[in-house]
Amino acid sequence: MQIVSHAQTHVGLIRQVNEDACLELPEQGIWAVADGMGGHAAGDVASQLVLDSIRSAVVGRSNEEISKELLIRTLEEANSSLQSYSRNQLEGNTAGTTVVVLFLEKQQFHLLWVGDSRGYLLRNENLKQTTRDHSQVSEMVEQGLISEEEAEHHECANVITRAIGVEPDVAVDIISGECSPGDIFLLCTDGLNKELPDVEIARYLKNADVMEAGMALLHSSLVAGARDNVTYVIVEIKGLQEDEAADNETEKTIPVLNKIR
Repeated sequence: MQIVSHAQTHVGLIRQVNEDACLELPEQGIWAVADGMGGHAAGDVASQLVLDSIRSAVVGRSNEEISKELLIRTLEEANSSLQSYSRNQLEGNTAGTTVVVLFLEKQQFHLLWVGDSRGYLLRNENLKQTTRDHSQVSEMVEQGLISEEEAEHHECANVITRAIGVEPDVAVDIISGECSPGDIFLLCTDGLNKELPDVEIARYLKNADVMEAGMALLHSSLVAGARDNVTYVIVEIKGLQEDEAADNETEKTIPVLNKIR
């Protein structure tokens, strides 16, 4: 695939410390953002530890060795590392973080996440939040207790139900699908999506290249007040390589019997 990406993190206008972090590994087909948990000790350490764990796990491996199973194991191991760090360095306090990872593998995408950092997909001019927030208000919406509009301003809007480093075991959610030329993925921490409505996010993604769209999203978040750290990664699939397209056409014409082993 032909891919372009752009990432940036900003402390925002209120916070003194940036507890967000972002990761771009285009050669490995991996991008991620993490949001150290506000109100917990060493949130900046937590977010960076998780992304450093991903980097260490995949850099130096061949593309064939990288898999969604490897990424899930890496996040589980990072969870254990953060648990140890909290016990040994924070005197009983907890270092925690959310994370969302995009992994592009051949013609497929995989989104893996824990917490309320989001993964969006813009396809055919339509923006969809592909991940589901691990948050109290998200569960209330699913149960029909409140509407999505009410959730945005609910008093429990900042309460998450899952994070890396908080519990001895962590469940990593994953969703996969086929990639299409023109797809644009947005990974972001809640410092972005809580300042900007999805319709505004979609407008920027549709009408600019990835760098211009990212700068516009950041600028608009700052204008809106940027009450939290703001971090994003934008990844656009420009098209298929000629050899990949040829392989796909060949695969389509192989008789079914030839695929039987």
